[in-house]
Order: sequence, then structure tokens, then C-alpha cells
Amino acid sequence: MVPYSNVTAALDAVRNGSAEKVLVPIENSVEGVVSRTLDELALGSPLVVVAETTLPVSFSLMVLPGFAGKEITKIATHPHAESQCRSYVAKNYPHAEIIEMSSTAAAAKGLLNGNYDAAIASEIAAKNYDLKILDTNIGDNNGAVTRFVVAQKPGAMPEQTGNDRTSLVAFIGIDHAGALLEILTEFAKQDVNLTFIQSRPTGLELGHYHFIIDAQGHIADPKVAAAVEGVRNICEDIRFLGSYPRVGKSN
Repeated sequence: MVPYSNVTAALDAVRNGSAEKVLVPIENSVEGVVSRTLDELALGSPLVVVAETTLPVSFSLMVLPGFAGKEITKIATHPHAESQCRSYVAKNYPHAEIIEMSSTAAAAKGLLNGNYDAAIASEIAAKNYDLKILDTNIGDNNGAVTRFVVAQKPGAMPEQTGNDRTSLVAFIGIDHAGALLEILTEFAKQDVNLTFIQSRPTGLELGHYHFIIDAQGHIADPKVAAAVEGVRNICEDIRFLGSYPRVGKSN
């Protein structure tokens, strides 16, 4: 296991051969999608997803051991963590400045440099960097979970399990009325259920978008394969992101 400071660095480690696989967050039950992960998978050098998992999310407020009892004016954390702890921060530290970091672990480690007073991160981060926890479970939603995916360079694909997910990116031409409906229709015609869909700009110019889509089933399933081929025929381009075992019960 090798830690990296952010999603891009972790994915690039697989691309340049420094790591075989990468585990990155893609979706949170409270905050929604992790845009950097979606954009990297859609637009960066090709990688494919081979597995997924969900992990519970909990946050703690931590400081350096000798800081307890002092005024907290600056709190560092990742933007997703900050958004999930807004009520706690607003209630207890309404005037504190929030410092955005590349990850909660980086925020915890950064306390050692003395650039801010406290960090919001996981309890394990406090243990790793010998920090003092002031408060635990400070998230606004104690039932929050994050979905992570395992990605690697294109190669062998996981076998069908009967409870799979197929992910792809559909690049439309210039935006036009009914563009999304055209894509959805291809899946509806094959009676393939979609479990996730998100639009993202390509970054080229206004009006250029792509859709990240998760469909229930494996690309080896005839109906899924037909739906994906239908999308390929109506879109400017598509990128296959993989078929892999789906977390949770089969519907």
C-alpha cells in the first residue's frame, strides 16, 4: 500500500507503472460525486475499473498535542469533508477560516508545520501523526458512506457474477435538445437499468459535455452490450471504463 497526496497523483502512479492498482473515491452519499475522479477517468490516459467497495465515513477534529485549550482560528481539511461537517463547524467555530487541502490525511499531516490550528480528518490520521483528538464523529450525517473504485491499466476483465456494474463515458457532439434522452433510450430499449449518470464538461468549450454512466449488468450480457453499441452509434465517442462486481444486493 502506497499513499498519494491526491486522486490525480494516485491514478498517475498506475499510469506510469509505479503501482499496479489504485483505490480512489468516486461518490459520497452526502456530498455526491468526486469530480476529480470522474474527470480523470473520463479524460486522462485510459484506466479501467475492476472492483468497487463502500466505506463508512467519520470525521474527527484534531490538533497538535500541546495546542488543546487554545483558540482555533484556522481549520484545514478536504472540501468534501468540510461540506459534511458544516453544521458542526458553524456551531462550534463560526469564525474559523477553512483551509482547503488535497486530502484529509494531508490536512492532518500539515498540522506538524504549524500553518493552521486544527484539522478535520479520520481518527487513523490522528494516530499516524500523533495528534490529539478534540472531538469525534463530527459529521452532519453519521450514516454517510463513500463508494471507492479500484482501477488499473486496461487488460483482463473481471468475470460475470450476476451482480455487476458496467461503467462508460459517452461523449456527445455539440449539445442539442434531446441529447441525454437519446442515450437513455438506448438503455431503455434493452431494458438495462442505469444506477448512476453524471454530466461533466469536456473542458474544450461551452456546449461540449460528456456523460459518465453506470449500468446494471456486465458488458458480456447481450442486452448491456447492445445498449453500449447503440450509444456508440449515436455519440461522437465513448470510453469503456469497465465491468466489475457491484457492491450490494442484486436487484
